[in-house]
Amino acid sequence: MELSVLYGKVIKLIDQANAADPVTIEYTGQQYPKEVLYAQRHLAWVLQLHPEASECLRIAAKTQHICRWEIPRAEYPMNRAGYFKWREGLKRFHAERAGVLMAEAGYGTDHIKRVQSLNLKQQLKSDAECQVLEDALCLTFLELGFDDLIAKYDADKVLSIVQKTAVKMSDAGKSMINRIKFSAQGQAILAQL
Repeated sequence: MELSVLYGKVIKLIDQANAADPVTIEYTGQQYPKEVLYAQRHLAWVLQLHPEASECLRIAAKTQHICRWEIPRAEYPMNRAGYFKWREGLKRFHAERAGVLMAEAGYGTDHIKRVQSLNLKQQLKSDAECQVLEDALCLTFLELGFDDLIAKYDADKVLSIVQKTAVKMSDAGKSMINRIKFSAQGQAILAQL
């Protein structure tokens, strides 16, 4: 698939924005600003699931967590309702930031609205691209965040979170899980699914 000049511009803007992430993580022996790495892995999983992904889907993958550190979880009540409010706030924030960067790169309203719809997961069960994005997000979580979750919570809570994650995934997404190398603890939890 041939990508537009605008796509190259917006990806550069997205990567610049995410490079300001104060949190760094190690991946394959290299340090990355966390959201740079997450954006890279979101897009990589999208392309494994759907190699001919549209520009809008690719941009949505790169912006799904854009500048996430700017909306800390600690700013919301530390309960279930606070968690869901935080997640909804993040979706709107990511969609707005994606729109700003796309407009700066030269995209028109229709493309911007499409990416924002994907970021907001407005048609998750009826929009094939939205489902690909959700699968990619779940796979990135399992690839990069699973061991952190295991270290933070007891095994029953982790299993519950993974079960809720699996429900959001398509069969195609679930079939990709075996491509991830898990720790022994991670393997043991996943074996319970």
